[in-house]
Amino acid sequence: MPLNSARPDFPDGAAAVTGRKPGTPSLRSSTEPPRLINYMKILIIGTGQVGFFLCERLSLEGHEVTLIDRDGESLKRAEDRLNVLGIEGNGASAEVLEQAGIKETDIFIAVTDLDEVNILACLLAREYQVKTLVARVKSIEFSGRRAVLSKEKLGIDLLINPEDAVAEEIIKIAHRSGTFDVAEFVEGQIQFLGYRITAENPLCNLTLRELGALRGIYRFVVTAISRDGKTIIPRGDDVIQEGDRIFIVVHQNDLPAIQYMLEQKEEKKNRRRRAFILGGGHIGLHVAADLEKLGFDVRLIDRDEKRCEKLSASLRRTLVIHAEGTDVRTLCEEGINDADFFIAVTENDESNILCSLLARQHGVRRTLTLVNQPELLNLAPSLGIDACVSPRLAAASAILKYVRRGDIISLAAIEGSNAEVLELEVKADSQVINTPLRNLHFPAGAIIGAIVHDRTYEIPTGESRLQAGDRVVIFAMPEALAKVETFFARA
Repeated sequence: MPLNSARPDFPDGAAAVTGRKPGTPSLRSSTEPPRLINYMKILIIGTGQVGFFLCERLSLEGHEVTLIDRDGESLKRAEDRLNVLGIEGNGASAEVLEQAGIKETDIFIAVTDLDEVNILACLLAREYQVKTLVARVKSIEFSGRRAVLSKEKLGIDLLINPEDAVAEEIIKIAHRSGTFDVAEFVEGQIQFLGYRITAENPLCNLTLRELGALRGIYRFVVTAISRDGKTIIPRGDDVIQEGDRIFIVVHQNDLPAIQYMLEQKEEKKNRRRRAFILGGGHIGLHVAADLEKLGFDVRLIDRDEKRCEKLSASLRRTLVIHAEGTDVRTLCEEGINDADFFIAVTENDESNILCSLLARQHGVRRTLTLVNQPELLNLAPSLGIDACVSPRLAAASAILKYVRRGDIISLAAIEGSNAEVLELEVKADSQVINTPLRNLHFPAGAIIGAIVHDRTYEIPTGESRLQAGDRVVIFAMPEALAKVETFFARA
């Protein structure tokens, strides 16, 4: 009988251990993930969507991950699917933390649904001299400009608010015409963009080799193709097909030409872009305030009359509308047929998707939809949603940046593929310096998208040479991450 098949009632502070012992391999599989050079012991509190996502990414990379939660069933599901050690108990208990190996832990991440538990757990971990502390918080008291208790006062390295993270993601996508995913690297110089390929798209039915012939005019790299739920690192003979989602890396100086080629032209500067936002919660308010600063004509819709009054007092130029998201007549009267964006950010995934589809049917150009459930996140694009954003992924991406070591500067996680985009700096004693890339045998499952030198940049070719101080942007599948780290290791 499994140790956690029947959950007894444990007193506060006690814990039930399931799965493997700390430091021992899982019995589920005879093959362990490759060990990273900077291998770490990571302790995560909370088996929710963010906690599970982090466990999945970090265990795939070969780190030793321990997961704590009060819910034995959630722990069992995580252990059945991931190479993690599960401990059932209170993550804010010193006794449970010691049983989980807190004294040997390098990274401590608290991502339960309760801010107070996350903060207390990190404060306890701090007493055990854990090197890096991360907590997920939702309260304004802990995050944002008006925070009463800042991360500095608490001694916590990162306080991440998923709602703020996803609002910032929405703004990035709204700022780039035609994209469904956006990430920036090297202080914004390098753009990582996702585009959906339609039959009318000029890239449709072209091979990567044919695209390479255009490089003298259009400087970019297709780093990955997502097709039928699979991610492909493309080679010369691969063909871009209708329905594909492609990910490109491009320098900001070349972006206007790329968007022109993709027929994703920016709106004329003398035309004020219009955005409808459905949902006046924290995310909706954050997005509306930022879009105001960018010069958008913003219309914010909420069904709660009292909330609308508060929103009207908080926003300067946004028109706040008291209505349902399905009230098509009101939306049409307010000009949704001429809107550039419909951004649905209520707490209900189904409502966000339905209202986005209604808005698209009535003429809105692009829809950006908040989706929490992973299953719906993969389904929504096939229904006609232009871009889906996930608080889980936004928060996890921000956290992953803090759990990296070595030379990695920044990171973005790609939903649905376990792939990541990394930015790293080439050190003076790296083994790859001043050797043509064609002679270096770059790891399979990864591709270099851009190299930024001191004052110049290049889209890499086989003749490109890396120099000390270069910033490199790389797309990598999970099985290639350890090999990429080894590739750039010191000689």
